[in-house]
Amino acid sequence: MNPEPTFLGFLGLTVALLIAVAITGKRGRLRAHLVLVLAALCSLASAIYFALQVGQRYDLEAAGAITPIHMTMARVATASYLLPLVTGLLTLRDRRHRRLHGRFAAVVVVLTVAATVTGALMLLMAPRIAS
Repeated sequence: MNPEPTFLGFLGLTVALLIAVAITGKRGRLRAHLVLVLAALCSLASAIYFALQVGQRYDLEAAGAITPIHMTMARVATASYLLPLVTGLLTLRDRRHRRLHGRFAAVVVVLTVAATVTGALMLLMAPRIAS
């Protein structure tokens, strides 16, 4: 089974869900926001799972310096999801944390886009392993 289409599907779904998370958060639609956050995290976990499978089909070391850059960016982006998670819980208790929560959410989106771009560059530069 080729994991690439499944990976791309979950990556696209994750991006779409993050957009929906941002919209519902801005509009203060709490229930929808929380459901979408959970869905985005599940989609992200699935995308990561399939990305690891895709990576096994390429000689990532041959891609050069972009590989460690992407791997670092991907780890930082994934860890950054804790920032809006924690501030989101704080915001549920006290609305004055909402602005900080929004800023951290924006950081997550920027880091996710950066990880996606570096990952695409890495795959473009890496030769496929003959099977």
